[in-house]
Amino acid sequence: MKKIFILFVSGLLFNLNASAKVAEGKKVVQINLSRQLNARSVTTLSDGKLITWTKGIDGNGEADGYLTKAAAIFKGDIDPNALPDNPLFPANDQHPQVLLHYTNGDGNSNQTVAITHAGSFSFKVPPKHYSSLFFALTSSEGASQIKISLHYTDGIEFKSIEVPDYYMDIAADNTDWCYLAHNLAKWGKMNQMTENDHHNIDLLNVHPNPNRRLKSIQIEKSEPGYLVFWGATGLVK
Repeated sequence: MKKIFILFVSGLLFNLNASAKVAEGKKVVQINLSRQLNARSVTTLSDGKLITWTKGIDGNGEADGYLTKAAAIFKGDIDPNALPDNPLFPANDQHPQVLLHYTNGDGNSNQTVAITHAGSFSFKVPPKHYSSLFFALTSSEGASQIKISLHYTDGIEFKSIEVPDYYMDIAADNTDWCYLAHNLAKWGKMNQMTENDHHNIDLLNVHPNPNRRLKSIQIEKSEPGYLVFWGATGLVK
């Protein structure tokens, strides 16, 4: 059985999978975004009660959200295409383990960073040489244009990215994008299913410079589109 160690460094929580070497011996770092989270996009099941999403994934956060599988089954959906109850998504041949910020039993805590219209946010990362950096994202009302500023100890690197609409398919050979969660249903404000499939949480590999020590990241979004940022995971060189 794989063991997961939770370490606290400079006020940041990150997860190291110490028993499994991912991508040729690199280690996984789960970035804590607790100070940035401003939205609750997933309905969870806590103490036998549904705790409903409040700012979802579509309609500028007002139309639809996701449910965990336990929440969907509790309300009577049959074999729902819901988010897994465990927010630690297993590694595959396209990405390492990825930890999101929702969980059953989380009360009414925020789970995501939502940006309606234009906006920005930033976060620190444990200062290391990252060979890969993955962002879990959804965009609705079409694609979202974002500018990523990678702040290294010796300067800044900028990347301009188009985040596809979360209904769009991703090619299997795409080296920048893959699915984290695929073919999901979505639910309205009363937790009634509005569509039963074909929605995703996409995963972007930012491809940071592994020869430079990364310390923080800023993400700026322009109009239009509605963006939800779910989590960040790095591979340490």
